[in-house]
Amino acid sequence: MKLFVIATFFAVTAAAPSSYKPEYKAPSYPAPSYPEPKYPTPSYLTPAYPASAYPTPSYNKDNKYADITITSQSDERNLDGSSQWSYAQSDYTTREESQVQKKMQGVTYDSYGKESYGEVLGNTNKESSYWVSPEGQKFTLTWTADEAGFQPKGDHLPVTPVHVYELPVAPVHIPFNGKGYKIY
Repeated sequence: MKLFVIATFFAVTAAAPSSYKPEYKAPSYPAPSYPEPKYPTPSYLTPAYPASAYPTPSYNKDNKYADITITSQSDERNLDGSSQWSYAQSDYTTREESQVQKKMQGVTYDSYGKESYGEVLGNTNKESSYWVSPEGQKFTLTWTADEAGFQPKGDHLPVTPVHVYELPVAPVHIPFNGKGYKIY
């Protein structure tokens, strides 16, 4: 009987599915070899005329602005982020601009995109320009750009009209004793 139990045990064990799986090894293939591509040798056409036959560029002297030259120019950039630059031309056109970095209150964003209100570095720019139109009219434009926005000033700029009349007011409904409405 013992022998029968042991034989049955081995028969059941041999017939049962096994959890043992051999390690998978990927097949290895040789590296592909391709023939070297053959390209035709380029042939370049030589020009029918010598290189000196190209016309030399000539500048049109009939340009009405040909006589205008830059008479002075400066450009200064500092390590603290401030800068100044200016130029003047022979037709009396001038332009100068300065920029200063300063700390202001503003919106900042962290690396996750969350916004917060705090101290930020910003630029304050100031510029002044002067020029004469082809008709002979003199223009001066100054502007400032800072935390208050862009503020241009000049006599030639349009001005917002001032209303000298009162705008009409729509009638107002005011409750009257809770029983109705009285219109004024």
